[in-house]
Amino acid sequence: MQAQSEGKPYDDINITPMLDLAYVLLVIFILMCTAAIQGMKVNLPTASKGANLGKPKTKAISVNSEGRVFLDTIPVSLEELQQRLLQQKAQTPEFPVVVAGDSGTQYQKIMDVLDLLGRLGISQVGLATKSQGK
Repeated sequence: MQAQSEGKPYDDINITPMLDLAYVLLVIFILMCTAAIQGMKVNLPTASKGANLGKPKTKAISVNSEGRVFLDTIPVSLEELQQRLLQQKAQTPEFPVVVAGDSGTQYQKIMDVLDLLGRLGISQVGLATKSQGK
């Protein structure tokens, strides 16, 4: 290799350290992917459908474009919605709720429903949306 003169820039870049780093990262990636928890292979027992009672049923609250509120496809007023949710909360204290609002509805109607859920202490709330590509 020739000695570097003072004013002359480097002609080539040493990529050996970069390749070493790339190989190390590749090895770590391969090891981490294969090190996923495999577990032992066992024959699981079967259960009747009644055994899944521990998981509460999700309640769906919909607000259509006219501002009408529906609880599981049944039209309700906000007072009726409150009563039915209180009954459900008495049976199952923690149950999930999904709120689906039409894009053409007034925002205040959806906020009224969310405010009601907050006052009732329902914390498992999801907002249904549609992906833009579909």
